[in-house]
Amino acid sequence: MDNILRIIEKSGAFRAFVADTTQLVNEAVKIHNLSPVAAAAMGRTLTAAAIMGLDLKSDSESLSVQINGDGPLGTIVTVTDCHANVRGYIDNPFVDLPLKSNKKLDVASAVGKGQLTIIRSTGLKEPYVGQVDLQTSEIAEDIAYYFMNSQQTPSVVALGVLVDVDYSIKAAGGYVIQLLPGADDEIIQKLEANVYTLESVTDMLSKGMDAEQMTRELLLGFDYEVLMKYTPGYKCNCSKERMERALISLGRKELEKIIEEDGKAELCCHFCKNNFTFSKDELISLLESSKG
Repeated sequence: MDNILRIIEKSGAFRAFVADTTQLVNEAVKIHNLSPVAAAAMGRTLTAAAIMGLDLKSDSESLSVQINGDGPLGTIVTVTDCHANVRGYIDNPFVDLPLKSNKKLDVASAVGKGQLTIIRSTGLKEPYVGQVDLQTSEIAEDIAYYFMNSQQTPSVVALGVLVDVDYSIKAAGGYVIQLLPGADDEIIQKLEANVYTLESVTDMLSKGMDAEQMTRELLLGFDYEVLMKYTPGYKCNCSKERMERALISLGRKELEKIIEEDGKAELCCHFCKNNFTFSKDELISLLESSKG
């Protein structure tokens, strides 16, 4: 089962999140029929979003992590709530690129140059929007750069997705470590040494390690406490009612045009690929209700 652990170092020097999101990313691959490099990019972004969303304060809030690059993948959009329920889509899910010289998926070339955008919506006022230029387009380093430049929080971010020979996800997960005010140099150096010698996220997960075992390796020698354990999942909140509002938002003229020319409407959710069909009578009813 997927898990994300929220952790605090007991002296208050840093906090951490450690995640196994293998099942979550597998679900995204099935829904969107992702190519290996698209799966790696989407999986890393979904994992980052699931972790970052755990700082949301209530069910009315949401957080979106968007990668807008000029590479063949196009835009990657992920959205999460405060419970690590995430969903996402990618412009071009079937992109296929040659492997890099080290036999790794070339995520950076697939993403290209561009921007990382974080949108936090509270439902009560204008959303907070933070944006930075992509630094490496490998996503983890770009998230760390965002934390430093937009939140002034020094962070270590690792994200990984291992695609199996049948294009399923063999392992996916990551971790985020964020220094808190007052962290001394000795702790920072010890943490850096741990990170430097640690195996990759996908290597650890492929060996059968779970989030707790990964945490023990990552924070070896530290006194820490697991504050909370979350179960992330790929979950869409679409509904026919939401699609009705989308149709009404098109305006009366566009609705009248659809009724006259097509006699029905079919909308597909970007995030989960569910289709919603509206008959002519339903469209007429929506047209009437839009008069107010």
